[in-house]
Amino acid sequence: MGIHLPSVILHAKQVLKLQSRNQTDVPKGHIAVYVGEINKTRFVVPISYLNHPSFLDLLNTAEEEFGFNHPMGGLTIPCDEDVFIDLTSRLQAC
Repeated sequence: MGIHLPSVILHAKQVLKLQSRNQTDVPKGHIAVYVGEINKTRFVVPISYLNHPSFLDLLNTAEEEFGFNHPMGGLTIPCDEDVFIDLTSRLQAC
């Protein structure tokens, strides 16, 4: 059972988009990832997400699809952008 919080998702989307604007700067304690199956969008997320089981599932999927050769030059996660934003908004709320 979950509670859908559209304002949390909207806020997370805005934060992620703002953090992804500058293509060269990644703040300390964060990692840049490319999300999408066809069109890739760059997001900057806290490294702490790497310890969360749901985020690890996404990384395992990425490994199965791309191995360790990421075509964008960074970590690529092959999922829908909305799914990624929903997941990260839930992780941010924790």
